[in-house]
Amino acid sequence: MNQLIKKAAVLGSGVMGTGIAAHLANIGIPTLLLDIVPHELTKEEEAKGLTLADKQIRNRISAANLHKLLKQKPAPLAVKKNIALIEAGNLEDDLIKLKDVDWVIEVVVENLNVKRQVFEKVDQYRKPGSIISSNTSGISVEAMVEGRTDDFKKHFLGTHFFNPPRYLKLLEVIPTQYTAPEVLSFMKTFGEDVLGKGVVEAKDTPNFIANRIGTYGLLVTVQEMLKGGYSVGEVDSITGPLIGRAKSATFRTLDVVGLDTFYHVANNVYEKVEGKEKEVFAVPEFMKKMLDNGWFGSKSGQGFFLKKGKDILELDPVTLEYGPRKKLSTPSVELSKQEKGTANKMKALVYSGDRAGLFLWNTLSASLVYSALLLGEIAETIVDIDRAMKWGFGWDMGPFEVWDAIGVEKSVKKLTEAGVEVPGWVTEMLEKGNSSFYLEENGELFFYHNGQYRLVENNPKAIDLKKIKKQKGVIKKNSGASLIDLGDGVALLEFHSPNNAIGLDIVQMINFAVDEVEKNYKGLVIGNQGKNFCVGANLAMMLMEVQDDNIYELDMIVRHLHNALLKVKYSSKPVVAAPFGMTLGGGAEVCLPTAHIQASAETYMGLVEVGVGLLPGGGGNKELYMKHLENLPNGVPFDLQNVANKVFETIAMAKVSTSAEEARENNFLDASDGISVNSDHLIHDAKQAVLSLHEQGYKPKVRRKVPVVGETGYATLLLGAEAMRLSGYISEHDLKIAKKIAYVIAGGKVPFGTEVDEQYLLDLEREAFLSLIAEPKSQQRMQHMLVKGKPLRN
Repeated sequence: MNQLIKKAAVLGSGVMGTGIAAHLANIGIPTLLLDIVPHELTKEEEAKGLTLADKQIRNRISAANLHKLLKQKPAPLAVKKNIALIEAGNLEDDLIKLKDVDWVIEVVVENLNVKRQVFEKVDQYRKPGSIISSNTSGISVEAMVEGRTDDFKKHFLGTHFFNPPRYLKLLEVIPTQYTAPEVLSFMKTFGEDVLGKGVVEAKDTPNFIANRIGTYGLLVTVQEMLKGGYSVGEVDSITGPLIGRAKSATFRTLDVVGLDTFYHVANNVYEKVEGKEKEVFAVPEFMKKMLDNGWFGSKSGQGFFLKKGKDILELDPVTLEYGPRKKLSTPSVELSKQEKGTANKMKALVYSGDRAGLFLWNTLSASLVYSALLLGEIAETIVDIDRAMKWGFGWDMGPFEVWDAIGVEKSVKKLTEAGVEVPGWVTEMLEKGNSSFYLEENGELFFYHNGQYRLVENNPKAIDLKKIKKQKGVIKKNSGASLIDLGDGVALLEFHSPNNAIGLDIVQMINFAVDEVEKNYKGLVIGNQGKNFCVGANLAMMLMEVQDDNIYELDMIVRHLHNALLKVKYSSKPVVAAPFGMTLGGGAEVCLPTAHIQASAETYMGLVEVGVGLLPGGGGNKELYMKHLENLPNGVPFDLQNVANKVFETIAMAKVSTSAEEARENNFLDASDGISVNSDHLIHDAKQAVLSLHEQGYKPKVRRKVPVVGETGYATLLLGAEAMRLSGYISEHDLKIAKKIAYVIAGGKVPFGTEVDEQYLLDLEREAFLSLIAEPKSQQRMQHMLVKGKPLRN
């Protein structure tokens, strides 16, 4: 199918509709946002003499909802200027504009008749061949297209985004019997490659995959809580990160989602199923009372939890009164905390037999059996179900991965002894001598399907570093990093220290990697697949050294890091950084000198050392300043002081981007640097960037002198900092740090416009860094960050 989506339309401007429109704008697709026409004027509109015929009134609903995008948190827009790609309109005047649209997404109220009415109008105005989809979370997709033209039916399917669309990975694609195979195939590829989603094909059943299993599991959890007399807080303390689930666990998640929304989703299944399944989907009475009281959760100010001052209280489901939040502490909980990895934690918990173990066994085993029962009904494979739960609900492991982790044979035996009927295909699998749903051979993963194991297929762009290391091994490894052969003449430097924090081991591996690549490879990618790219330097190690009066040792480490990053910058082969997630302090400093940055769309980059009483010590001041200068247009006069001011503000205020696009606005990324919308494709895209630079005949950067603002510029930089101190906005120690940063960026005591060598600026930076780290107040800040995980303002 030769289809390009150059323009889209979203029908319905509620939270979900505007969120989808924002996601489309983030990836550069101009989008129409249409909603109904208001039936009456507000008092303010009447006072202005406006009428219902005025365009601003007719577009009021979509325009107002569009404006809310700028204030929502977490931000739906990667950068605020992306809102310009969204045009507000209404469903009466602007349907004619659908003739220019390649994809129409319906996100109106969850009512079949309303959706049919909308699609009847869309059918009249859409251009032939344009794709139409519904973002329904549970209504039958096939029922929506009744009476539509053949071309409409052929190009129609369900596309169920998860909220918030910018951040949640899952996109469930639901075809009907009429959907053309090439349309389904295109949307799956487009969803993954362009929208950056994890795409799963679901069947047209109530709530599809993730919401069906997720809602079931949640209701089983609530019922088990009531049956066993557990408290809301106790349940949340054992159903979050302890078992590989989100930090918000069960009831905090419900408060965030909204009890009214959850009730609607649960009730959707309740009305369509029978027997024991229907019993589970019956929402408990105490939750209905909460709904009657308007206790929806975060949006109404109270739900399962209520914040009073600094205290968070939990709801008693029996009395509906709030009391102190409790946690469940049992031997198995304490034992599981000592275990490494979610799989081992699960095993330690579910077979323990104590209060926590019993609860988790009863809830988890019910969800596992339910998932197995639904195989074939809601999705074709166990891989689809596992991926839906991981991508839609943020689980570390899907149901069948969990089942493998706790042992299929052992758990089935326990279930059978308790009189639970396990789905026949699971017992049949065991009878054939197969003891797991997944099997790994020679670095390849296989899954059980219809009596045999099949290869788990992945998009070739989703490079798996673990798999590569198993198949090819590593070129060299130490405690902090590994050098890996990515194939096609490209090597990858992977950080794997705790939090990927930079220590001497990583510095040594940077040096080795550049040397090895210059001899034997086309180029180097610096990237990894940890939780974050890099959270900075090893703070604990630096604090220990300075408290032991090892300033000489620290001086040596800083020099080594400076030299290693200069080596990266002037390497004869292209070096491409692939940052994602937290890319802070030293993490940003590793990226700045590279030939190219290929950043994940969700990259939070900044030089944040001020928060621990320091300034960037790995060349970050110099590199950010030079990056600003290099991005200025050639031959156009510029204000050098203005450049210094901007860099000073970014570093002194410890600005962190909320997206890769914002990192570009902050000059951490150049116009030529790339952004990968799908984080799974980041390493692939970075590798392609290396190969492209190589094929273009890459020439290393030439070392040049840098113009600085000198003494007069230093004085200018300090004016703002002094004003902030006098107004009480910053402390004396903050001012001391600001002065050091200003001195380094200004280039010290030289005349304005003097051109200095990079090494001169690095020496200024190193001296300032070492003087600050010796300060007791800076050490207090470092200690506080290590112990409390947040900055100290002293």
